[in-house]
Amino acid sequence: MTKIAMLSTGEEVLYGDIVDTNAAWLSRTFFESGFSLTKRSTVGDSLVALKEEILMLSFNCDVVIVNGGLGPTSDDLSAEAAAASANEELVLFPEWLDRLTAFFNARGVTMPESNVKQAMLPSNASIVDNPIGTACGFQMLINDCLFYFTPGVPKEFELMVETQILPDLQQRYPDSKSMSCSRLYTLGTSESVLSDKLDKIQLPEEYMIGYRSYLPFIEVKLFAPKGDLDTRVRVLQMIYKLIESNVVSVDENMLAHLGHLIAEKKQSVSISEQSTQGWLSNWLHSNSDANPYCGHSWVMSSLLDVSSQEKNPLAAAFALAGATREKCATDISLVTGKLEDEQFSIALSTSKGEWGQTLQFNRHYSKEEQKELIATITADMLRRYLSSKPMFVQYSSVTSLKDMFIPSTLI
Repeated sequence: MTKIAMLSTGEEVLYGDIVDTNAAWLSRTFFESGFSLTKRSTVGDSLVALKEEILMLSFNCDVVIVNGGLGPTSDDLSAEAAAASANEELVLFPEWLDRLTAFFNARGVTMPESNVKQAMLPSNASIVDNPIGTACGFQMLINDCLFYFTPGVPKEFELMVETQILPDLQQRYPDSKSMSCSRLYTLGTSESVLSDKLDKIQLPEEYMIGYRSYLPFIEVKLFAPKGDLDTRVRVLQMIYKLIESNVVSVDENMLAHLGHLIAEKKQSVSISEQSTQGWLSNWLHSNSDANPYCGHSWVMSSLLDVSSQEKNPLAAAFALAGATREKCATDISLVTGKLEDEQFSIALSTSKGEWGQTLQFNRHYSKEEQKELIATITADMLRRYLSSKPMFVQYSSVTSLKDMFIPSTLI
């Protein structure tokens, strides 16, 4: 197995000032291309620390991707550390200096003297082209380990990996097997419950199931060899059957799927919000498929009494849902009522009838988490309605206190 590591550089990464999205992207991209990372590390802007880490990785890995530290400022030290680690001198690469000069001339400005530093590379390095930036990527051997040095700007980094580094690795290691990843997005369950259900599946060789948890979803990921489509579809169907009640979408997130459903059914939607304070409206409006069908949105204070049924929160939600649909002249209305004592009521009104439920949080959530959970559960009612699925289900994050359906004949 080819041992591949990634080394991220920079104080801003080390101290958490920025999230290392490049590392997450590279891990996923390499895995799907058959090159799993065996190690990831981060070093600050210290020449000594960089050299130590580069040497350590060179003795223990076959390939290392170094990210960051190729800029023109004094704290950009990757090229200097690479040269020191290989006992080489930094030398001027005239071809890159010409590229830099042309880059600034095209913009009508004089190149700062500090940018010359970006054309100073270890003497035995080979350029890895950066067609959209000034940071010169390069590759070189250090103790028989192949190093690729790349800029930290995500667009530049991703382009260089996809168009140059991955093709080079695929040529050097032709036996690597690319992987496909299918994703099932679930709502209202836990990793342990999902694992208990899916552990019984006897997966084919080289197939793996993984999980990614983030509020309020858990992704179930099926990794499979590329090209094995028939088997992958069959395994995916087995997984789906076991967890169907909690799956909200497949190979696209819930919002994208909901947008497709709204556009397909051509159902206009209006929204009234108290507990979610506009979160649900903003979420739906952000989707290009759903946006044209989103009617008026009302965001009301949690202190406002919206009907004469305030002592009955579910009845109040029903009353507001009906009024919202009527006043906004939409096919569907969604309502998130008040949040009091960890309890909230939500409702959906349509020409076929109205559905509503009162729920209670099972544990403490921050105010932002509460808004996201309430909005997502409300959106799931809309998804279930448009998909003709059962409207009321159990969610692990909340307890159902009451649910009710009122057919249109009774409204």
